[in-house]
Amino acid sequence: MTALILDLTDIQDTQLAVVGGKALHLGALSNLEGIRVPEGFCVTTPCFQQALGESEVLQELLAELATLQVGDRQRIVDTSRRIRETILAAEIPAAVRKAVGEFLSRFGEDMPYAVRSSATAEDLPYASFAGQQDTYLNVIGKEEILNHIRKCWASLFTERAVIYRLQQGFHHSEVQLAVIVQRMVFPKASGIAFTADPVTGSRKVLSIDAGFGLGEALVSGLVSADCYKVREGEIVEKIIATKQLAMYARQASGTETREVDAQLQQAQALTDDQIVELARLGRRIEAYFGCPQDIEWCVVDDSFYILQSRAITTLFPIPQAEDEENRVYVSVGHQQMMTDAIKPLGLSFFLLTTRAPMRVAGGRLFVDVTAQLASAAGQTRLLQTIGEAEPLMKDALLTVIERGFVKEVETPQRPMPVLQTPEYDPSIVAELMESRENEIQALQQRIETKTGDEVFSFILEDIKQLQASLFDPQSIGVIMAGMQAAAWINEHMEKWLGEKQAADTLSQSVPHNITSEMGLALLDVADVIRPYPEVVAYLQEVREDTFLEDLSQLEGGQEAKDAIVSYIQRYGMRCVGEIDLTRTRWAEHPAALVPMLLTNIKNFTEGASQRKFEQGREAALRKEEELLQRLRQLEDGEQKAQETKQRIDTLRHFIGYREYPKYSMIHRYFVYKQALLREAERLVQAHVIRKKEDIYELTFEELRDVVRTQTLDYDIIDKRREAYRLYEKLTPPRVLTSDGEMINGAYKRDDIPAGALVGLPVSAGVIEGRARVIASIEEADIEEGDILVTAFTDPSWTPVFVSIKGLVTEVGGLMTHGAVIAREYGLPAVVGVEGATKVIQDGQRIRVHGTKGYIELL
Repeated sequence: MTALILDLTDIQDTQLAVVGGKALHLGALSNLEGIRVPEGFCVTTPCFQQALGESEVLQELLAELATLQVGDRQRIVDTSRRIRETILAAEIPAAVRKAVGEFLSRFGEDMPYAVRSSATAEDLPYASFAGQQDTYLNVIGKEEILNHIRKCWASLFTERAVIYRLQQGFHHSEVQLAVIVQRMVFPKASGIAFTADPVTGSRKVLSIDAGFGLGEALVSGLVSADCYKVREGEIVEKIIATKQLAMYARQASGTETREVDAQLQQAQALTDDQIVELARLGRRIEAYFGCPQDIEWCVVDDSFYILQSRAITTLFPIPQAEDEENRVYVSVGHQQMMTDAIKPLGLSFFLLTTRAPMRVAGGRLFVDVTAQLASAAGQTRLLQTIGEAEPLMKDALLTVIERGFVKEVETPQRPMPVLQTPEYDPSIVAELMESRENEIQALQQRIETKTGDEVFSFILEDIKQLQASLFDPQSIGVIMAGMQAAAWINEHMEKWLGEKQAADTLSQSVPHNITSEMGLALLDVADVIRPYPEVVAYLQEVREDTFLEDLSQLEGGQEAKDAIVSYIQRYGMRCVGEIDLTRTRWAEHPAALVPMLLTNIKNFTEGASQRKFEQGREAALRKEEELLQRLRQLEDGEQKAQETKQRIDTLRHFIGYREYPKYSMIHRYFVYKQALLREAERLVQAHVIRKKEDIYELTFEELRDVVRTQTLDYDIIDKRREAYRLYEKLTPPRVLTSDGEMINGAYKRDDIPAGALVGLPVSAGVIEGRARVIASIEEADIEEGDILVTAFTDPSWTPVFVSIKGLVTEVGGLMTHGAVIAREYGLPAVVGVEGATKVIQDGQRIRVHGTKGYIELL
């Protein structure tokens, strides 16, 4: 049986549920040689449970609290206040009072103490709970200490703590509170040491914040602090703050904020020797816990005391490498317009599909470009490839190159392979698409006959065919021909006519663009539904995916159902974040289409699909005629016009195909997924897994082993889910080094008006309107003429594009999905705008300069 109270030095590393996260770490540090921790004891969670369990009123209030949601703000305020009042009025159990008294007599009853909360759900990788419970300093006397223990218990039910638990998905009964009582120390200086740079993520740089007096003022942000950075034992940076205020202990009890002596306000809080010594201690603590640490410290009489240490939860993980050489990784998500975390099964399929040297970190995919950076020729090719498409990534790589982070090695000069781009031939694209469609039909028929391990063997064989189609030289040649034609037109029209981004208008309403056709097709579905008010009213109330089953009972319902089903048969494999095979597809969640359908019904009239396409086609033809006419008036005008006409024909016939290979890949992924879910259903029936979606937490080979052996250690599922909760909160960098440094690059431009947000111009034109800042496609309540502002768009957003008149995204490049469809629909667009969804307010009027690449806030 665990004692009610434990000396910090007696805490075992298995006692998280008894002492909470903070006390657990302090217990470990108390026994680490060379690390000083103020002595003290922990009032364990059984004491908390005893105190709360003896009150029937409290149990009723806790039961009431358990029924509340985040939105029940006033009830949360009232209920949590009554819980705190009940705890503060409750008697501390006699056994707990006695045990506290015995420890205080041992340490000195009249000494000052710090009384600090230590929750069992605290300092977790995916939920830090930092600052959610209370700490009290300079508490003197047994009764006051007991009173402040009660206050710590009550702080578990502050409004902020209750709401935080609800947001993090923690039930209130899951979290228990222990209380640490430590001898108070009165430091000259205190602060925080991060054993990895919290700004850049570099694991080689240790960052120290330091101020005078007690650290609580610094932690709470009340006072300014010095910042020192140490790399491999050497101070590499010092920023000395003006430290006007500091917190000190009062003589009687409690604390106060006082002005720092004038001669000390500009002085270093720590000497250089102390900075280096603290860095050494920090590395020691980091090595003990096995990961970068956020350490609270103070210095008393030239000796450092450690007050807390916890894992830094905000660092992006580093891909694993087989050696310790400097390595550089570039984000796949920024190029695929999907920067969210991906489940293990989804990662497996992308890794099986690609031929690039991929690495996984933080639930995201990165390409290891170290080998390319190791030679001048490789650098040139890499920067040229990324170039205009992703200028922020290019700038980040230039930063790495300029630092000499990767050693250049002499490599034989290999010429770039010359890709044969096809001559203009209208039949090529249709033939390629028909061939892929036939392959997918054959795949669907054949895979349905497979079960068990046969499914996995069959998928691996088919992935070879998928790779062959994705990397088919003719297919790539068509895509490159379209892109090269666009680049040629933009370059020469600007040179000859002063016309910027002419190819953007010429790319409107091109044939063979499967993604833009998908957006227009949903307008046609809206046309079928619009004449039937009963169906429209029904769809406005729809929440469940079973809505199609009841639709046919309504007037016009069968027609509506047939139209929606037909759309899903053609495009149902798509969804937000579609490169992750585990994401729920429209075919699996047809209700996801309803908000977009209702928007189309509201914003458009019958025939909008054809009208929009014709408007774009006519705009492109007018631009073509205008350019050719102006060219003919130049010297050598006929030749220039002839060359340009040839490029325009190539552009218009080939550029739409660029969207098809990904569509084909995603279609195949969905067929694979359906086959694997059939196997998952068998595993559920055999009680090997609890629900079908459990397979998403396994890699392809792990799942194959489970199907083969019919056994599974369920701990792996729980651990993967826990890791995913952490990864979801992380923001992946564009470029990541093996030191953990995150480099996102910057725009090097001086032609931007003051206060404007800068980005990459990807679709020409200037438009002004209402910004709709939208995080999820299902909350896209768009009025015709709104400007969409979001983190990123992939093909699933295309149906929304028919209603908007401009686009702003935080992620994207010249040839990513949003840019391609914006050009085809004639929408001015700027992508790669850092922080756009935070700076731009929903409903704010903005002006998008799609030609020059910036946004003005009006």
